[in-house]
Amino acid sequence: MEKKLFDLTGNVAIVTGCSTGLGVQMAKALANQGCNIVAVARRQNLLEEVCADIEKEYGVKTLPCKCDITDTEAVNAAVDAILEKFGRIDILINNAGTGAVAPAEDITDEQFENELNIDLGGTFKFARACAKKAMIPAKYGRIINIASMYGLVGNKVAPASPYHAAKGGVVNLTRALAAEWGKYGITVNAICPGYFYSPLTKETLDSEFFQANAKTMIPMERYGNEGELDTAAVFLASPATTYVTGVALPVDGGYTSM
Repeated sequence: MEKKLFDLTGNVAIVTGCSTGLGVQMAKALANQGCNIVAVARRQNLLEEVCADIEKEYGVKTLPCKCDITDTEAVNAAVDAILEKFGRIDILINNAGTGAVAPAEDITDEQFENELNIDLGGTFKFARACAKKAMIPAKYGRIINIASMYGLVGNKVAPASPYHAAKGGVVNLTRALAAEWGKYGITVNAICPGYFYSPLTKETLDSEFFQANAKTMIPMERYGNEGELDTAAVFLASPATTYVTGVALPVDGGYTSM
């Protein structure tokens, strides 16, 4: 009998930052494999539209879940509500994030702290709640943290030191949680995307300077296309991916190879 390596039928996945952009794309990739989707973000109207679209297109169950990922009580309440509806949480994709772009000498304390609070703190809070309330008791889980290639390297074209610090923290947090939770059957991995279009990046990526930079700095000489993160997310979410944990996987067209 043929083994369906990427079948997620009956699984329940939380995707944070799932009102627009890459979060929605990855949620749809999981739904395409039969996974039920919990879309988490701060804008309820967008979440409801995303969930309605996913249900219609893929026939899976969904739940729009408004939540501030920096608020511990809100995160715990969201996880409780998800467990009440579905009774399980198999997959968590920590995708929500932000980005402050300015020379390091001009970054304010507030910008730096906000970046760490959202990108690193929010990632930890959702991982902690899902592990404690659902995955450790079930002795199973797939946690995928969306870091960045800028969590692996520095850069000279878009000064963003708080973002580098936060995403570098996400990469090593991933390793730390993988080391702690492996005994519970939980894998924890990070995806480190390169340049992809999103509401936060469109203006920058469309600039002539960045277009020229892509030709020089990216071996594939282009930005990532819609859907090119999907296979990495599905691979790391698969029940068959049992011996891959603590990995920071660049999906960057080769940017970090140079």
